[in-house]
Amino acid sequence: MSQSVSERTRIKSDRYESGVIPYAKMGYWDASYTVKDTDVLALFRITPQPGVDPVEAAAAVAGESSTATWTVVWTDLLTACERYRAKAYRVDPVPNTTDQYFAFVAYECDLFEEGSLANLTASIIGNVFGFKAISALRLEDMRIPFAYLKRKKKKKEQEYRKTKKKEKK
Repeated sequence: MSQSVSERTRIKSDRYESGVIPYAKMGYWDASYTVKDTDVLALFRITPQPGVDPVEAAAAVAGESSTATWTVVWTDLLTACERYRAKAYRVDPVPNTTDQYFAFVAYECDLFEEGSLANLTASIIGNVFGFKAISALRLEDMRIPFAYLKRKKKKKEQEYRKTKKKEKK
């Protein structure tokens, strides 16, 4: 009895059914999301590819810049992916343009490495600019919460104290 490669390697589970799940259905779109003081907020100007709904395009940006690229493995049971999932929560047409939209995206502050603005910005903007669902994308604005900046300051103070202790020895 000979099986094809796809039959032998196919995972027999509903969870791993082949195909594409829309980002909005995966939880990256939430029109009723309430922004928290600790959220990192990003405002993107997006131009979806023809045939792509603006809400789906916004959800795709949220997904690809947060947890959508995480590999599905057994450790998913150990990580609260829902907590770290970015939420696109609003899409507005850009005035006086055609097919351009402002996409509002909120990110959980804990998604990013503590005290690293480079990590934060690279995570948000580094992964989405070659994304195929979008024909044009620009980061228009960001709000970095005080809670994140305070953690950065605290980390710098701890490093300073460690350096001073070493100098005294």
